[in-house]
Amino acid sequence: MSDTPKQQRAGAVLTIDLDALTSNWRLYADKARGSNAKAGAVIKASAYGLDVARVAPALHLAGCDTFFVATIDEAIQIRNILGKIDQANPSIHVFYGLMDGCERDFSQYDLIPVLNTLGEVEAWRAFCGGLGTSLPCDIHIDTGMSRLGLDEHELQKFITNMDQYIGLNINTIMSHLACAETPEHIENKRQLERFTTALSKINFTQASLANSSGAFLGPNYHFDLIRPGVALYGANPTPDKPNPMKQVVRLQGKVLQVRAIDTPRGVGYGSTFEASQGTRIATLAMGYADGYPRSLSNVGEVYFGEHKAPIVGRVSMDLITIDVTDIPAHIVHVGQLADVIGPLNPIDDVADKAGTIGYELLTQLGSRYDRKYTGGN
Repeated sequence: MSDTPKQQRAGAVLTIDLDALTSNWRLYADKARGSNAKAGAVIKASAYGLDVARVAPALHLAGCDTFFVATIDEAIQIRNILGKIDQANPSIHVFYGLMDGCERDFSQYDLIPVLNTLGEVEAWRAFCGGLGTSLPCDIHIDTGMSRLGLDEHELQKFITNMDQYIGLNINTIMSHLACAETPEHIENKRQLERFTTALSKINFTQASLANSSGAFLGPNYHFDLIRPGVALYGANPTPDKPNPMKQVVRLQGKVLQVRAIDTPRGVGYGSTFEASQGTRIATLAMGYADGYPRSLSNVGEVYFGEHKAPIVGRVSMDLITIDVTDIPAHIVHVGQLADVIGPLNPIDDVADKAGTIGYELLTQLGSRYDRKYTGGN
């Protein structure tokens, strides 16, 4: 039940367990340590929608000193957040690399660009030359994702002309696995071979290949630094096995109304579900405006404790209707909270029913929830 005035006003409550989050990071740190590597953390998109202002300090205090984000604005925000913590000076790496005219921002805020093209490499070298210093950078090699990074032609040019880049301060050589969630996929070994071959021809400080799932492919994939992302927030990095991660998010929707159907009738827009006589329908105060996918119409489910209730009818902008006929009446009443994402319906299961992935559900969680953070001290 709601226990604060803010929760009483909110249609749904999102609880984020920072102790579970840091425990998940420590699992990766221990796994990395076993192969003489270390673990960073990917906290882009405001820590996958969970608020980087709460997540970054918790991870840093747990021992994480290497962070990865997508945009330079995200990086500046994190630098400002962590700058308020005594002696906090982690390395912050920006996947998007150099955007026009932002070189000085990297210098001012002590950030590390991930250079994705030879053009960016040249621009960074020229900028550092103008300053008379050699600031750190990362080099991203495309080994099979075909999104960002030096392709095979640019990589060959880079290797062939290494003498031109002797003064380049390369912090990390990195690549990104395309199929790590499927351990038996042949592309994993192919990317590992391409990456290893490239490393043998380049001078660098550290190398990084493994993402959340890649870290579970074995120590050969760890190199010097692993980059867990979505698994830190509770998603399963080993979809073919039980989830080794603790659940970080719990989303609960509030019951606005319970009605008994005395005459068969449709439920929701389009009457895609017809309730028979004797059906009890409960309406929850949330919908797709809060990030709960419309694709869960007539296929999703929620829980009241251990009691499961199917979603019936279409998920609408602000409301979800559920069939609570088989749940004792004293359990479902106005003001009661139902687990929309919770212990018995974790993020991956909900995403699977929605035809999407945990990444998308996490990053689209809405702003109307009452957000409650636990742990993290």
